[in-house]
Amino acid sequence: MKLHTLKPAEGSIKSSKRIGRGTGSGKGGTSTRGHKGAKSRSGYKSKLGFEGGQMPLQRRVPKFGFKSLNTTVHKPINLDVIQSLATEFNLNTISFDTLVEHGLVSKKDVVKVLGRGELTAKLNVSAHLFSASAVEAIEKVGGTVNKL
Repeated sequence: MKLHTLKPAEGSIKSSKRIGRGTGSGKGGTSTRGHKGAKSRSGYKSKLGFEGGQMPLQRRVPKFGFKSLNTTVHKPINLDVIQSLATEFNLNTISFDTLVEHGLVSKKDVVKVLGRGELTAKLNVSAHLFSASAVEAIEKVGGTVNKL
């Protein structure tokens, strides 16, 4: 096999439709656009979601639900994640900055510590919010809770 002998597969290359090249070509006259109507004319552009005058789907389907603009989304961090972070990096204080530094949360997040998992190390944990079970588990092993 040589580069100058390479060819595309049989039937994979088709010549383009030559539109508007006279009546003899079979695709002259209306140039395959049919007679009259917006689509037959040059410069035609339909609006997004336009269905030919029929009521568009986005207007037919009813609206539902409500999203409050004042909600704050909390980033959950569980005790098992805090425990693994403490053992892996030999830490005794877990602060918001520590969580940001290790890529668990971003600077804009509001962190809530949740009580899933077990805590074995005595830790000082600082976060924006804590669940009751998380506070109980942290204080049970002798750690402290600091709300930001």
